[in-house]
Amino acid sequence: MIGRSPWMSFLTYLVLVLGVCLIGLPLWVTLVASTQSMDQVTSAPMSLLPGRHLLENYSTVLTGGSHDLAAPVARMMMVSALMALGIALGKIMISLLSAFALIYFRFPLRNFFFWMIFVTLMLPVEVRIMPTYKVMSDLHLLNTYTGLILPLIASATATFLFRQFFMTVPDELAEAAKLDGAGPLRFFWSILLPLARTNIAAMFVILFVYGWNQYLWPLLITTDENMYSIVIGIKRMIASGDAATEWHLVMATAVLAMVPPVMVVVLMQKWFVKGLVDSDK
Repeated sequence: MIGRSPWMSFLTYLVLVLGVCLIGLPLWVTLVASTQSMDQVTSAPMSLLPGRHLLENYSTVLTGGSHDLAAPVARMMMVSALMALGIALGKIMISLLSAFALIYFRFPLRNFFFWMIFVTLMLPVEVRIMPTYKVMSDLHLLNTYTGLILPLIASATATFLFRQFFMTVPDELAEAAKLDGAGPLRFFWSILLPLARTNIAAMFVILFVYGWNQYLWPLLITTDENMYSIVIGIKRMIASGDAATEWHLVMATAVLAMVPPVMVVVLMQKWFVKGLVDSDK
């Protein structure tokens, strides 16, 4: 075992503490500002101690929004949750089936199609966002959950990761399933999915946070305030021009926007880490 000097241990913990402070200070300021009144937040310097308006501020944004928004934040959180769940589950299902087809089916140009999927990783979203918007508009899917979710459910990254995992599964499993009379879908459902559960959990965490934090696509496709996501709502609450921004309500909304993804990461942390470092075969 390699020994470690006391100074090296002290330096290690010092760097960790400084990193936590650097990351945690903005979060603390946001949390504190969400418990204060408008005058307290805009005063200089702002107090870093919690205020007495926590219930008032959170009740206001959850049920009534702000002067800049007609829709309450609870509605926006529901839209964001449905969008994030739809994107995460849609990406996982499509990627699993795509990877399954690429590994266990023999068809012409199989590798070509895989590399065509992989090449889409090199295309930034901005390159295809206007044609995608035109398609959604022609299909009358603006201001709908389908329009928010459908264009974002294809994932070359998830397809690649599941393909790499399926390649590590012994061929004897597929042969044994075939001898037992199991068809392709039975083999996929009863054998591959249980083996890939930790990988699926890890991808779900990543994709849920990705879907929750979407900004550009919901900004383009939604004009109805009842279809705003929480990220769009925060941006709309920040007033422009001479109007005064209700920063205490903005901060309360920001705290609420952090809760669902943090809960997903915390509750699925064990599966997330295991899915990244362990093949679980």
